Amino acid sequence: MSKQLKTATLGAGCFWCVEAIFQDVIGVHSVVSGYAGGAVPNPTYQQICTGSTGHAEVTQITFDPQSISFAELLTIFWRVHDPTTLNRQDADVGTQYRSVIFYHNEEQKAIAEKSKQEADASGLWANPIVTEISPIDAFYLAEAYHQNYYRLNPNQPYCRAVIDPKIQKFRNTFRGK
Repeated sequence: MSKQLKTATLGAGCFWCVEAIFQDVIGVHSVVSGYAGGAVPNPTYQQICTGSTGHAEVTQITFDPQSISFAELLTIFWRVHDPTTLNRQDADVGTQYRSVIFYHNEEQKAIAEKSKQEADASGLWANPIVTEISPIDAFYLAEAYHQNYYRLNPNQPYCRAVIDPKIQKFRNTFRGK
């Protein structure tokens, strides 16, 4: 593993789903769930669920760029959620579930913008991509019970009904990753 780990912060609906998928990716060192993009410092889950804080549920991914690039992470990102639905993923509705890439530097911003254009032009989605690309201002770690949620609660009904199919789709689409 490289000594130069990097960070990506992505929102694609419920952070339990995103965390579970990216924990499976080769080259990912760690994935934690949290909140970003809002105006309230140190928000709680109860606060962000109201949709009034401006935060999105996100995962912060620490990865080894020698094993997987930021662009490759985004290739996975585009295919494991619907980036064409504004403030919604499946039954999860609200600004806290928006599709968003929070970039950490200008290089990530350029990669994210190019990746979005390519994904939009690919025909993968019938509707235009509405994913927000914004600078990361602050990341707030979600409460402990949200961390590793799928791994700790694989038989919970939401995990079985929503996360299991997403993980299966990821594994079928990205066998080598």
